[in-house]
Amino acid sequence: MGLYGSNEPGLDLERLINQSYPATLEILLYFGFLIAYAVKLPIIPLHTWLPDTHGEAHYSTCMLLAGILLKMGAYGLIRINMELLPHAHYLFSPWLVIIGAIQIIYAASTSLGQRNFKKRIAYSSVSHMGFIIIGIGSITNIGLNGAILQILSHGFIGATLFFLAGTACDRMRLVYLEELGGISILIPKFFTMFSSFSMASLALPGMSGFVAELLVFFGLITSPKFLLMPKTLITFVMAIGMILTPIYLLSMLRQMFYGYKLFNVPNANFMDSGPRELFLLICIFLPVIGIGIYPDFVLSLSVDRVEALLSNYYPK
Repeated sequence: MGLYGSNEPGLDLERLINQSYPATLEILLYFGFLIAYAVKLPIIPLHTWLPDTHGEAHYSTCMLLAGILLKMGAYGLIRINMELLPHAHYLFSPWLVIIGAIQIIYAASTSLGQRNFKKRIAYSSVSHMGFIIIGIGSITNIGLNGAILQILSHGFIGATLFFLAGTACDRMRLVYLEELGGISILIPKFFTMFSSFSMASLALPGMSGFVAELLVFFGLITSPKFLLMPKTLITFVMAIGMILTPIYLLSMLRQMFYGYKLFNVPNANFMDSGPRELFLLICIFLPVIGIGIYPDFVLSLSVDRVEALLSNYYPK
């Protein structure tokens, strides 16, 4: 891209935004970037590295991955694929929306079958990324703002869930759900925080995930690019995904915290969350609630940029 169409190679974004390419070259470039970001985001079927990494890695690595590094894939899709290659994106966007809808259902269903609770949270990450892909594919103001909000929201919630999962592993030395149970009485503060962030992850109204997913819904429904029937169908599929999310998260909470299994273990001296952990968790929980109640905090930053980006697609 830097070498094309000018005497001196340059990677100046301002120049590249106004650069036009032959159709075949643009599609090839788009496809190349798409594969790179599909591994990073991840988009199915290139997602298989993520659950294994999250299942085996130390939780600080998981937090970096879920909170920051996955979001780079979405950022790249918006900044490079959408902004620099608009014609190809216009062609590919229906496929992105379809893959996003499949991903939401597929990852949510797979998550339900995981025995390792870190892998269960990892598949929930993959499922939530589906909303970002649909927001990017909808090519609307609302949808893209929703995708950006979901990037931020999942960055807070996903990273914190891995922090909580990691501290749980450190204390109990157990990661398989069938070995756990009944620990809520021993560690009530930890249980409260884990439940709160699980609720945030399943898009409870009043928290950031709800606003982001709602905006993606509206973005897709109001998109002038798609016909009414496909839009309705994909919205229906997304709604099923939103029903599956509470199922796997609440079943994880039930298997970990309720029942009597670990409650009878002798010498079970689990430490509850200390002041340092609670301070960290509450500091992350405040923006989750804040964005959920007043999303304009974030949207006011992105709305002008999104309008400028979409002016390539719908010239006034």
